[in-house]
Amino acid sequence: MRKLIRICGAVLVAIPLLLLSPAPAQAATVSGSLRAYNISRVYVSGVSSGGYMATQLQVAYSSRIKGAGIFSAGPYYCAQNNAAQAVNGCMDNVYSTNLGTLEYDTSLWAGYGWIDPTGNLSGQPVYVFHGGSDSSIKKSVTDDLVRYYQYFGASVQYDSGSAAGHAWVTPYGPNSCTVTASPYLNNCGTDPQNALLRKLFGSVNARNTGSLTGTLIRFDQNAHAVNGYAPGLSMDNSGFAYVPSSCASGASCRLMVALHGCGQGYSAVGTAFVDKANLNQYADTNNMIVLYPQATASGVNPNGCWDWWGYLGYSNYPIHGGLQLETIMNMVKALGG
Repeated sequence: MRKLIRICGAVLVAIPLLLLSPAPAQAATVSGSLRAYNISRVYVSGVSSGGYMATQLQVAYSSRIKGAGIFSAGPYYCAQNNAAQAVNGCMDNVYSTNLGTLEYDTSLWAGYGWIDPTGNLSGQPVYVFHGGSDSSIKKSVTDDLVRYYQYFGASVQYDSGSAAGHAWVTPYGPNSCTVTASPYLNNCGTDPQNALLRKLFGSVNARNTGSLTGTLIRFDQNAHAVNGYAPGLSMDNSGFAYVPSSCASGASCRLMVALHGCGQGYSAVGTAFVDKANLNQYADTNNMIVLYPQATASGVNPNGCWDWWGYLGYSNYPIHGGLQLETIMNMVKALGG
């Protein structure tokens, strides 16, 4: 478990800001509640533990979530409710990911109705990213994520040519490309979000590089928590949603659920991921609302990771009824998705 804690970001290293990195425009922030908008489709993206959670969301709710963008993660149910397997099979890959078992369990659970039918995954767009300097999640693990999606017929684009460390790669990243350090936002001189959104949407307009026109809403996650108390689920009291002005005015908009990684939530790095993930900039020009649920550190989760190995003590974490899954889907429903 010590290794899991270290990999997920317990060691925070100060890295100088890259002077040449562009500074993203900050959205106007208001406190409020989530309300329904004119949502046409729902997508999900995430990095590290957020990547694992994103896959859990898509597989469990494939009838509602129509595509995914995954940075530095492995296949669905990789940890199999076991922290040792999470570290040794789904990070270091000392153990096998047991890909065949994961595929079998997915089909079995769909037959039981514990997750949505796997036929929904056929043809769904998936963008997968893995950096060459990422030693936290071995490439062979992410390779198995690609094989998993392909087994169920998803249309996968695999970006494995970057030299990136273990991070969400963004033009606004304060870290250099190859490092693995807080806030896990790396600048590699590329724009993976453009590739991600082109894969999911088919085409994408250029991002807004000026002042953002939408509003960042800080909302109470307790209102959506299945137990009414987000910290009891290792989730922060606050979550965020970026709403472009066009969506607020009634335009048909897509919804992107964006999930941070370990040590990358609001309680750890403030709004660094929310501001610099390079999603709000594309949201402004592509009629896309971005939902940023927030995990937080707790006694069973000292690094603020999402529950992809069962740390909350329930084996249903990757299926319908999973505590964090249902809480996030409550937020999706509140937004009209």
